[in-house]
Amino acid sequence: MNLILNFIKKEFLQFKRDKRMFGVILLAPVLQLIFLGYAATLDVKNVKTAVWDQDKSSTSREFLEKYEKSGYFTMQYYVSSYSEITELLENGEVVMAIVIPPDFEKDVRSGRTSKLQTIFDGSDGNKALIAAGYSQGITISFASNIVSEFIERSGSKNMPVMKIPVIEAETRAWYNPDLVTRNYMLPGIVGLLIMVVTINLTSLAIVKEREIGTFEQLIVTPLKSYQIIIGKLVPFSILGFVSVTIVMTVMRFWFGIEVKGSVPLLYFAALLFMLSTLGLGLFVSTISKTQQQATMTSFFGVMMPMIYLSGFSFPIENMPQWVQYITYLIPLRYFITIVRAIILKGVGIEHLYDQFLALFIFGVVILALSSLRFNKKLE
Repeated sequence: MNLILNFIKKEFLQFKRDKRMFGVILLAPVLQLIFLGYAATLDVKNVKTAVWDQDKSSTSREFLEKYEKSGYFTMQYYVSSYSEITELLENGEVVMAIVIPPDFEKDVRSGRTSKLQTIFDGSDGNKALIAAGYSQGITISFASNIVSEFIERSGSKNMPVMKIPVIEAETRAWYNPDLVTRNYMLPGIVGLLIMVVTINLTSLAIVKEREIGTFEQLIVTPLKSYQIIIGKLVPFSILGFVSVTIVMTVMRFWFGIEVKGSVPLLYFAALLFMLSTLGLGLFVSTISKTQQQATMTSFFGVMMPMIYLSGFSFPIENMPQWVQYITYLIPLRYFITIVRAIILKGVGIEHLYDQFLALFIFGVVILALSSLRFNKKLE
């Protein structure tokens, strides 16, 4: 029994001496809990909305105020055509558009039926479905108030049904008409697989070289540092492209999800994203002494925060404002936006220029800084 207790004591002492592993195991879960506590919400609120008010009357303004005061919708843009609505939805700048017809006030005040139109970005079927429910509730509530006022003005509670005003809301979902959540989640898997494959393999391969003693042999070869980096990263980037191809094939032939946009553009986005993930894997390898450290650091320190804050599982707009600012530092956020837009909406680079530029900048900066640190480790 004493031998077992001494052995257990030795393991704890060894764990305590390894300060990096000590920090990863004890601090990382606390940080994960904090991030998850703020990020993990499936509530739908602050739905970015575009409005095309063709009536511009006091009644239409009163109707829109119901949306604003509900707390579920944020009126971001006021437009004057369907083409503007299409552009905003394709760019991902709004999730919903409300189209109020001409003579809206005249129709509801005179007891005629008025037809509204609500258009949703159906890419995220769950969000669109919940937002549509909120919108329908607001419309029904407003229509009930109008009916009550109409009956009160008429002075009769036995009005013919044909003369009672009715507001009909036609709901349309674009890009994912059936509002299937799987169609929204599966494209995001492309980013997750690239991240897991490239970060894990890059960090583990270099640390493993150190553990088995072959890294020193690499240093004394005529190979220059940048040649070693290229030789290490290229195989893992190829594996990343293989992962993308596998996911795309399964999505197409198993789940029936077709890529509506450009496949070469999708692979180009994957290349830019891999600049960041390969750089992060290289960085993890420079701060880890063992494969265990590299695995724990990659998982808790890099991949989990990226998953939480990328918008893969939880809507970014529902997070606190300060957390939303942090998400701009997450390369996976931009890549998932690009992948979903290309696969589900079929949009081109002209609508995704900002995301591509962000991926390029992050990729170059992260890979350059990680390479510099790797070079110092070689010296």
